[in-house]
Amino acid sequence: MSAGRIPFGAARWGPLLGGLVGIGLSIWLLRSYGVRRILELVSDAGWVGIACVVAFHGIQMFFSAFAWRVIAKPVPPCGSVREYFVLRWIREAVNNLLPLAQVGGEVVASRLLGRSGTKLPIAIAGTLADLTIEMVTQIIFTLTGVALLLLTGYASGVVRPVIAGVLVAMLLMTGLFAALRSGFGQLLEDGLVRLGQLLRWRGAAHVQGLSEALSACYREPSRVARSGLWHMLSWLSGAVEVCLVLHFLGHDVDAKAGLVIESLGQAAKALGFAVPGSLGIQEGGYVAVCAVFGLAPDVAIALSLIKRLREAILGIPALFVWQHWEARLRASPRLLVTETVP
Repeated sequence: MSAGRIPFGAARWGPLLGGLVGIGLSIWLLRSYGVRRILELVSDAGWVGIACVVAFHGIQMFFSAFAWRVIAKPVPPCGSVREYFVLRWIREAVNNLLPLAQVGGEVVASRLLGRSGTKLPIAIAGTLADLTIEMVTQIIFTLTGVALLLLTGYASGVVRPVIAGVLVAMLLMTGLFAALRSGFGQLLEDGLVRLGQLLRWRGAAHVQGLSEALSACYREPSRVARSGLWHMLSWLSGAVEVCLVLHFLGHDVDAKAGLVIESLGQAAKALGFAVPGSLGIQEGGYVAVCAVFGLAPDVAIALSLIKRLREAILGIPALFVWQHWEARLRASPRLLVTETVP
């Protein structure tokens, strides 16, 4: 086996092993808490309830798309809100439904932007900047949920691992921003160019300018703050979605409970990034945090399953749109980036 093929083999085996772990954990949770009862709860929500959840998620995607466009806009050209909404739709579908780690959607979105006329370094920079701001706002959202949980007087094993995970994430994000200010962007750009030369991938030459494009995204504090605000609105919309799902499951909760459940549930999903779709990890997180508010494990798993059903209903058409976009780009050479390799 050649040295150039080893990383790709590892990339295939990693998600496969993670997926097997997730499937096993999901099966164990379903069997432990009653498959029939859980499916009955999902059925009780009805198609009207599920349709409302699907429609409401469109609002959350709009907030996320707007945040992405705001942080990418300093480096022209910048697409329309509609284009970023479609890209966000595809990005979520790839991350939620395909057997990839939870950054596959960002890679696909950057590639689509790059092949649609945006220079590749600009496409990568805008997507990377958006991802970092989304992660920072998730940390703030999670800390808010932890604070509200502590105010309830509940300080068992649920809180400690979440706080530990948040502290690790904060250290990583602090290190990342410090590295970016210290020239990491240039190192990343140089590394990609050299890797491309090693693997004889001429397209790597197009990433030249990534460091400057990434710096431009962070240059205006007011723009970074506006992007962060839109992302926070997106996270808060997720909390409203939890309240909506539980309403259709016949278990109404207040806004505080919805925020705690969603923030810690999403934290568990993020910590399980190595498992495609966080199979089993998300469900286990919801079971643990829902117990704080007196919700039975079968209700918590039904909540997670309805969110996954929403992901499938929205995501499957998005995957077809992605493939149609790819086919249109292949059929229209004028839409492709045609920069010459220096």
